[in-house]
Amino acid sequence: MSKIVCKDLTKIYSSHKVALDHINFTCENGRIVGLLGPNGSGKTTLMKLMQTLLMPTSGSIEIDGLEPGVETKAFVSYLPDVECYDPKMKVRDLVNFYDDFYMDFDLDRALEMMSELHIDQDMRMQALSKGNKEKVALILCMARNAKLYILDEPIGGVDPATRDYILHTILSNFDTEKSSLLISTHLITDVESILDDVIMINEGKIVTAESVDAIREGHGQSVNEYFKEVFKCY
Repeated sequence: MSKIVCKDLTKIYSSHKVALDHINFTCENGRIVGLLGPNGSGKTTLMKLMQTLLMPTSGSIEIDGLEPGVETKAFVSYLPDVECYDPKMKVRDLVNFYDDFYMDFDLDRALEMMSELHIDQDMRMQALSKGNKEKVALILCMARNAKLYILDEPIGGVDPATRDYILHTILSNFDTEKSSLLISTHLITDVESILDDVIMINEGKIVTAESVDAIREGHGQSVNEYFKEVFKCY
């Protein structure tokens, strides 16, 4: 399992835009954490910092006691919010590439999910629908036996029935005794049932970070209702 600790984490782009402004939070081991906020709030920037796709301006971030880098990439499985595969590759070749590249990749699990989601492995990525591309990306991410899964908008482009299956896929391939999961989404109602904790962020600042139970018991609201109340001021 991997604990995430951010201390005064700040990211300022060259355009002088402050994407993250001295944020502090801790994600405990074995938890499913929802990273919630409006567009442009800093969610994707935070996830990219965890993958060293960006470097912080100041402050620090640690995953399992390590700064993001080669060591953490070996046990962190990341699903970006944009396509990052060669569109001419066949699905089968992409699966085999992951199997060769990642020591923790479970080929049998990946093939089983491909079959359950009716993905034609002989299709090229560019020929797949948007929804099927997202399914393939999720399968490749969740087929790793990772300590930490980072999912950026994994259900944004699929129909409601497929969302349910994708959430089931996430849960059935997630072991709370071995892994942690951070998921960013706008579809709060769809994911609320699987969340343990939430971090709400706006304009690069943490608005609140607490457990789902604390929100329900302390505010008498669902996470979605609380989110709407919190962000109506912004």
